[in-house]
Amino acid sequence: MMDDLLSMTHLGDEYDKYLNAVIPPVFMNSLHVFPTFEEYAGCDASKKGEFKYGRVSNPTVHILEEKVAALEHGCRAAAFGSGMAATSAAILATCKAGSHIICMRDVYGPVKNILNRYMIPKLNMSVTYWSGESLDELEKAILPETDLIMIESPATFVFTVVDIAGVAAIAKKHGVKTYIDNTYCTPLYQKPLDLGIDLVMHTLTKYIGGHSDIMGGILTSADEELMIEIQFTVRELFGANMGPMEAWLAIRGLRTMALRVAEHGRTAQIIAEYLEKHERVERVYYTGLPSHPQRELIEKQQKGHTGLLSFVLKDSPDEAVKVINKLKLFGKGCSWGGFESLALCPLYTATEEEIKFLNLSDHDRGLIRIHCGLEGVDNLMEDLENALERVLN
Repeated sequence: MMDDLLSMTHLGDEYDKYLNAVIPPVFMNSLHVFPTFEEYAGCDASKKGEFKYGRVSNPTVHILEEKVAALEHGCRAAAFGSGMAATSAAILATCKAGSHIICMRDVYGPVKNILNRYMIPKLNMSVTYWSGESLDELEKAILPETDLIMIESPATFVFTVVDIAGVAAIAKKHGVKTYIDNTYCTPLYQKPLDLGIDLVMHTLTKYIGGHSDIMGGILTSADEELMIEIQFTVRELFGANMGPMEAWLAIRGLRTMALRVAEHGRTAQIIAEYLEKHERVERVYYTGLPSHPQRELIEKQQKGHTGLLSFVLKDSPDEAVKVINKLKLFGKGCSWGGFESLALCPLYTATEEEIKFLNLSDHDRGLIRIHCGLEGVDNLMEDLENALERVLN
């Protein structure tokens, strides 16, 4: 099996195929032509390296897919125009009208939206939301019609960590497919397929892209039959492909991802430790802290930590908003995983029902989530110190 660093830098580049160019070209074409009709008719796009039509497959996108599949120890991958397109494809490939889905409570908000606003009313599916912690609770939630369990680990508000191998074992016992959003850890720091998960999703917009200039998502699996269903039925028919230019940019991002996420993680670790000691901070959520209540599980399944963390002040949610507004280097934005630092209060405008659903208190509306970018730890620390001092003292 190829080393992760070699997979990111060289796998699939095939210099001799592209006039020895160190970077493979962007294939912007919508179709491929053939010398004879027989060769056209005999082309099978489900076979790696054979291309016929852009909605089915593309050479540039294929290189990206080969790299990510290798990183996650999957058999093949399928890239999409967004993370939500990839997530939707995972649901459609594993479920049917009337299916029951068990979904972790703390997954990405739009995932819950597509379940609640589309899959339930339009396809008569049912959903049970699970805390992500008790495996007994998970197993009790499985019904005869359960087809999919969806998790994210760690989740990205309060950084709940899920026992990935435990979930996979229960699911396999009951013949249920499993899906995980592995965007936070990247394939470098966590490999869910090795722990028994069926489908792994990454939002390419974040660490794999790394420069906040693309939208994209990708699914990979060790199950060849499932991946062919996803790529050549769901993705092909719904036309949810990633474009070749975006794929080329994601390939560029992969080449430096190991260096970038290490620096993001180093910065976040220093900042998390600083915040944990701050007299006006009530608690810090970061998987790199020894104080994380799931420390043992984290060390068992994660190899590292990246740049996203959250913290709650002892002060009111309104004071938290003031702190964010005083930050100079942290942009106010909803995403993360790019080169830039970001800060926001994601729960500030949440309804009482949403707060209750997440098992949080009204005080948690002031939860501040920050992404530690590449501006330098000293610069970011100074910015945080200044903002906290100006507002809270």
